[in-house]
Amino acid sequence: MPELAAVRRGGFTESRHVGTVVVLGRDGEDLLVLGDGGTAILPRSTVKPVQALACLTAGAPLAGEELAIAAGSHTGEDRHVAVVRRLLERAGLSEEHLGCPVDWPEHEATRERLLAAGAGRTRVRMNCSGKHAAMLLACVTNGWSVEGYLDADHPLQRHVARTLEELSGEPLAHVTVDGCGAPLFGLSVRGLARAFHRLATSPAGSPEAQVAEAMRTHPFFVGGEPHSNSDAMRLVPGLLAKGGAEGVIGMAAPTGEAVALKVDDGNPRATTLVALHALESVGVDVSGAAELRDLPVLGGGERVGEIVVGADLQRATR
Repeated sequence: MPELAAVRRGGFTESRHVGTVVVLGRDGEDLLVLGDGGTAILPRSTVKPVQALACLTAGAPLAGEELAIAAGSHTGEDRHVAVVRRLLERAGLSEEHLGCPVDWPEHEATRERLLAAGAGRTRVRMNCSGKHAAMLLACVTNGWSVEGYLDADHPLQRHVARTLEELSGEPLAHVTVDGCGAPLFGLSVRGLARAFHRLATSPAGSPEAQVAEAMRTHPFFVGGEPHSNSDAMRLVPGLLAKGGAEGVIGMAAPTGEAVALKVDDGNPRATTLVALHALESVGVDVSGAAELRDLPVLGGGERVGEIVVGADLQRATR
C-alpha cells in the first residue's frame, strides 16, 4: 500500500501510515489515484453530509446551522446542544428519542465543567446527535415511525441508501452499523470523492448546494472550536471538509476538485494534512490552512519532529 504520511522523531521515521487516495478534477475525472480507489471501505461519519442531504430531500425543514449540524460531528458544546434540542422540539420529541449512545462532549472545557457539576453522559452531547435529530425530524415530517428509525429497512434509511448511491455513482458494497447506531453503507474511496464533488458542484439552490452552503457558512456546527474540519473550512474559502472515524476524510473545493482517502491503520492524525496536500497538488489554493499542515511531534513538551506527507504521495504529486 502507498505511504501517505510518516511520523518523524529526532530524524528517525517512527511510524508510517499507508492507504488509498483519490483526487478528482473539476469535471469529476480521476487526476490522482494511489492504492485501489475502487475497493470498498466503510466511510463512517465522512458521509454525514449525504445523510443530511437525504433528510432534506425527504422533506425535513432544515437550513442554516440546523442543516450544518445534521451534516457534522459536533463537539458537544452548549451552542451545539441548543440546536439539537431545537430540532427535537420542532419534531415534538425529546432527547430520549435519540437513538445514539450517551457520551461526554468531546470539547474538553465543556466536559470538565459538566464533570465538576456532577453531570453524567447524555445522548444530546454525543457527536452524532445532530444527525439523529435531523433523521427524527424527517421521520415525523413524513409520518414515518420514529421507532426503529435506525433499522436499515426503515423508509428513511432506504432513502439514505438511494441518495448515497446516486451521489457516489455506484451500488453500495456493504451494510453494517456505525458507532452511533445508524446504518453504515460501504462504498469505494472513488465513490466517496465523487459524492463530495457532487455536493460542491451542484447548481445553486439545489438540495446538494444547500448542504454545502450550510457547512461553509456554519463550520462551527460541523465540528466545533477547535476542530480540524471546521478550521479547514474557516481557513480555505469555499472548502467542504468532513472526516470520519478510522482514518477517512473527504474534501472538495468550490471549483469541483475533490479528494477522499482512507488510512489503512485507522489513525486519523494525518488525514487533514494528506487531503490538503492532495488538493494543492492539483492546483487548489489551500495556503490559508498552513497551520493545519504543521503537525509537530513532541518530546518533553518540545518539538522534536513532525508528521509529514509520505514518500509515495510526495512522488505521485510531483
